[in-house]
Amino acid sequence: MHPFHWVPASGERHASTAPRPHGGYPAGTPLTTLCEQRIHAEVGDIPWLWSTCVSCNAEAHRLVGASR
Repeated sequence: MHPFHWVPASGERHASTAPRPHGGYPAGTPLTTLCEQRIHAEVGDIPWLWSTCVSCNAEAHRLVGASR
C-alpha cells in the first residue's frame, strides 16, 4: 500500500495522505493534497478521466522512491 490515495478535485486528479474511507472520499470531503492545495473531493466517472496534477504525481513518485 502507498501512503497516499488519488482523488479527483478542482479539475485534476490529486493525491492526499488523508485517511480514505472504504469506498473512497465522499463528494465534498475537504482534503489537503500532496501539492499542498486545500480541495474538496469530487465523485463520478468523468472526474477520474481528468489529467493528473503534475506536482502531486512528482511527490507521489518521491514518496515511493520511484523515478518518473
